Amino acid sequence: MAKLIVNSFDEFAAFEGKELGVSDYLTVTQEMINKFADATLDFQWIHTNPERAKTESQFGSTIAHGYLTLSLLPYLWEQIIEVNNIKMQVNYGIEDFKFMEAVRVNDEVRLRVKVLTVKNLRGICKAEMRATLEIKDRPKAAFSGTVVFLYHFSA
Repeated sequence: MAKLIVNSFDEFAAFEGKELGVSDYLTVTQEMINKFADATLDFQWIHTNPERAKTESQFGSTIAHGYLTLSLLPYLWEQIIEVNNIKMQVNYGIEDFKFMEAVRVNDEVRLRVKVLTVKNLRGICKAEMRATLEIKDRPKAAFSGTVVFLYHFSA
């Protein structure tokens, strides 16, 4: 699917209530998990010890940190949409967010996004979107929640 191009508030608002798109799949590797553990100082064995996880974990392997999966959102988001003519984009919030399924090492994940609301706040575009991280060949998503971005479009 081609990346969606949005150049103004009105163009963004036209997608209210519609799915924006789906990213490509990304493989979550042990290297990514280990680097995230280094960055966050979260070295719980379920993430960083493949041998122990293989024998003691209900998953049979290491799993990605929940917040690692969430941190993939900007990278995957950029595959879905390009918002032009903005001075600045701000991550404004996350609402009604749930981690529903563990992402195992080497799982492939992709982001699916639907626009819930688009509002004009005194010239700033507030976009609320449902973000769902799907796991390839698995029935349950890794997470789902509402992400809120503010776009400061140029005049």
